[in-house]
Amino acid sequence: MQFFRCMNMDFIKNRYKFFLVSGFLLAVTVFALIYRGGPNYGIDFAGGIFMQISFKSKVKLQNFREAVKESGINFFELQSSENVIILRTKKGTESLEEVEKLVKNSIESKFSDNVVKIDKVEYVGSTVGKYFLKQAVYAFLFAFLGMIVYLAFRFKSSLWGIVSVIGVLHDVFICFGFLVFASKEINITVVAALLAVAGYSINDTVVLFDRIKENLEFVVKENLSTVINKSINEVLARTVVTSFTVFIIACSLFFLGGEVIHTFAYVMIIGTVVGVFSSIFVCAPIVYEWEIRKNKRLKKVLP
Repeated sequence: MQFFRCMNMDFIKNRYKFFLVSGFLLAVTVFALIYRGGPNYGIDFAGGIFMQISFKSKVKLQNFREAVKESGINFFELQSSENVIILRTKKGTESLEEVEKLVKNSIESKFSDNVVKIDKVEYVGSTVGKYFLKQAVYAFLFAFLGMIVYLAFRFKSSLWGIVSVIGVLHDVFICFGFLVFASKEINITVVAALLAVAGYSINDTVVLFDRIKENLEFVVKENLSTVINKSINEVLARTVVTSFTVFIIACSLFFLGGEVIHTFAYVMIIGTVVGVFSSIFVCAPIVYEWEIRKNKRLKKVLP
């Protein structure tokens, strides 16, 4: 089953238009960071309030979530075990006693036929959050370094690895901007989602680069732009079909998966689209730009 037949699109010729689109998305990300006053760090990074609440009879987590929202607390995380629910929320202007009172009044009103007991209320500092933030940075740095080393070895040139990492940084930064723009909390789940986007993006780029290198070895008479365009057109059907599959799954999780996985799915939706865009319209044209400047002879290919 083929969705694309005899594709012969000239991606390299229109590369500057695609660079403008990429620049616009990056500008939107920077604007979001300025407009929102920086990222909205979650409890994992900013610290917050820890509450342990027990019930005589077991309650549904979704009903408890609704009760907490009715108390006026919007950003929080829940964990449940038997008849005990653990609530973690960021510390705002309210004191511990005020937060405890708000939550207790709301859940007692919601579960009037149940016995509610606040077992523990304490403030969790951001020391652990700083550790998580440092570990997240290390995770990205080691991932990027590993990509550069592997691709440099695979393609016998550091150029391909560096360009691939540029594409990954492009995708992760734009996804991060959409998170900030939508006022999503930046927590460990988001870090996992961004790493998943990075892995998906690098996979797509490696497939394309592998086809380009293969065609460069077997097609001698054609110029670089023709080889890159041919390679993109050859993998386009595979890229669109696989990406669309991931996109459908991410949309299903976003709309049907519940609030726990909502942000993860949101990042995957944005990352899937941006990842395909960067592989085809950013990474491959950057390789072309680099090569025509490295070798003056190739400048004759395009004006």
